[in-house]
Amino acid sequence: MPTMKRDTLSSEFLESLNKASRKIHTAFNQQVTAHGLTYPRARVLFRLAKKQGMTQSELACEMELEQATMVRLLDRMEENGVIERRPDANDRRVKLIVLTPHGEEQAALVKSIADRMRMRIFADIDEKDLRASIALIETISANIADLEIVDVSA
Repeated sequence: MPTMKRDTLSSEFLESLNKASRKIHTAFNQQVTAHGLTYPRARVLFRLAKKQGMTQSELACEMELEQATMVRLLDRMEENGVIERRPDANDRRVKLIVLTPHGEEQAALVKSIADRMRMRIFADIDEKDLRASIALIETISANIADLEIVDVSA
């Protein structure tokens, strides 16, 4: 395949991937805000439902948020009775984040919204195509991780 055509094709792929990601984000945001949640809170609820007892630092890393942003978000969630910060038995300085019963209810709501969305989004997509797409995106992610920082001033 000629380089120009491959460059154009890869550019179109990345634009399509980015556009699909934005549409998923927007649709999910609309669904959770209809239930009184914000997108960041819904993401934290979803993550904590999968893995309770994470530290703030671990959660910030997994959510790809700055520490200060995560602290403010968790402060609001704690004020709303959705999470608790519990001391770590191994390190008094560390607080573990756990869902309260109210938080577990909200996490179940977020999970049901996400499940319904996934069912609709992937309804007409063959499993083989989905597996191939996952492999492609994982390869792209690995290639991104291998990128070196380029000095744009050169």
